[in-house]
Amino acid sequence: MKILVANLGSTSFKFKLYDLDGEKQLARGAIDRIGGDSSVVSIQIGEGDGTGVVESTATIADHAVAVGICLDALVDPDTGCLSGVEDVAAIGFKAVFAAELSGVRLVDDALLERMESLSDVAPAHNPPYVAAMRQLTAAFPGIPLVAALETGFHETISAAQRAYAVPAEWQQHGVMRWGYHGASHRYIATRMAELTGREDLRVISCHLGGSSSLAAIDSGVSRAASMGMSPQSGLPHNNRVGDFDPFALPVLMRATGKGLEELLDDLASRSGLLGLSGLSGDLRDLEEAAGQGHAGAVLAVEHFVTAIRGYLASQMAVLGGADVVVFTGGIGENSVRIREAVCSDMDWCGLAIDQQANANARGEVEITGEGSRVATWVVPTNEELIVARQAAGLVEDGA
Repeated sequence: MKILVANLGSTSFKFKLYDLDGEKQLARGAIDRIGGDSSVVSIQIGEGDGTGVVESTATIADHAVAVGICLDALVDPDTGCLSGVEDVAAIGFKAVFAAELSGVRLVDDALLERMESLSDVAPAHNPPYVAAMRQLTAAFPGIPLVAALETGFHETISAAQRAYAVPAEWQQHGVMRWGYHGASHRYIATRMAELTGREDLRVISCHLGGSSSLAAIDSGVSRAASMGMSPQSGLPHNNRVGDFDPFALPVLMRATGKGLEELLDDLASRSGLLGLSGLSGDLRDLEEAAGQGHAGAVLAVEHFVTAIRGYLASQMAVLGGADVVVFTGGIGENSVRIREAVCSDMDWCGLAIDQQANANARGEVEITGEGSRVATWVVPTNEELIVARQAAGLVEDGA
């Protein structure tokens, strides 16, 4: 079964095509600047260097046109890997938030309407997904669209962990900790069981990137998540605030003259590492600037590390300790400095890393220090594979 997994932005489309028989990646690609005068198309057929590469520029009006271009390349008789569009059993989406419509489900009007109604909770994610899903539904009626909601993995978290201390009737409106990055944390849970041969691991998955979160996982099941009601919560993100006291909002409204919507936009797009540093939301820039003594960059990096350590400790309490700590995501996989700082002076919980192994870490590797009771790994995530598996499972069940 072949599944196309789509990762959508407001002006971008990225995809991976999987053959679930053997879980082989057949192709990957990206189209940027959708809706502009010069969209950039890059498609690679096959794994590694690929057996065929398509690169071009074009004027691409919307996501449906973008997907059509990709499908044309995939069925090209000279360079493609499909005999026809009908080979695609489903298009899977790593969708973000639809409240009670969680889990894995076919994209239909009810789901799209619910996602659209919650766009103010996930303003960077829901609007582009809703728009693109509607376009694709109209353009490719013969291909099932499957949404794997990010919140689904965290449905196993206890009511005590998920609740906010708010009036009970608010819970009827979905005001609770939903948790996100479900595909990434699910992959880490699955992969660590494969690597260790154990199904009973207590894992703390640290997905650190432009958007960051930690998840406490016991025997493959989520027990706690750092993100809450919205993707703006938990750890500070590249430009999203993280944890924040809402009672600061009236103060800011009086001081700045801004309305609530303006301030929420500030919190969702001009805060996080960008806001704190006054320089950049990209940790690579901040690490370089911090090394040169930039005060805002130093503060942002230290704040980020402190927040990670705080959630790491609290999730260890939830699990009664940890067997494995895993770093994943763009920052988790690539930042030697962040991994070292997070794991520094953690002897009290039996966690220590090998400094040389950490400095040399590339790809999937263990960096556990000598005598450490907690294993530490760096594992590149594969959210698309998880979505492909989930989409295939839904299509097979409905067949």
